[in-house]
Amino acid sequence: MSDEKPDETNTAESLGRYLKSARLGSKMTLRDVEEATGKEVSNAYLSQLESGKISKPSVHVLYALSTSLGVPYETLMERAGYIVPSGQRAEGQKHGKAATYSIDNLSSDEEKELMDYLNFIRSKRK
Repeated sequence: MSDEKPDETNTAESLGRYLKSARLGSKMTLRDVEEATGKEVSNAYLSQLESGKISKPSVHVLYALSTSLGVPYETLMERAGYIVPSGQRAEGQKHGKAATYSIDNLSSDEEKELMDYLNFIRSKRK
């Protein structure tokens, strides 16, 4: 039996390379991205992400980067190791992680509406 743990270095490098490629493809500098995120992601922080020195940015940072760089949020979540790529999920395996992390971005009204809707969906299954 293997005692191997997920290699965060490879995940961080993969995320970093992807972010750098997306930024350069958009012809944006590190400072351009900082401005586009409303200074939520500093140019120094993004530089550390791109070089793989930071392995697990917060979901808020990933969301800000996805909107400013025009890349899918789910792709960043996968590359940061928060969710399993849909193609690698076993049949019947629950996802749940994206919903868990996305709840951090909800207002209290949105959270209440989401819970009401979830209760409605679950009541239909009974």
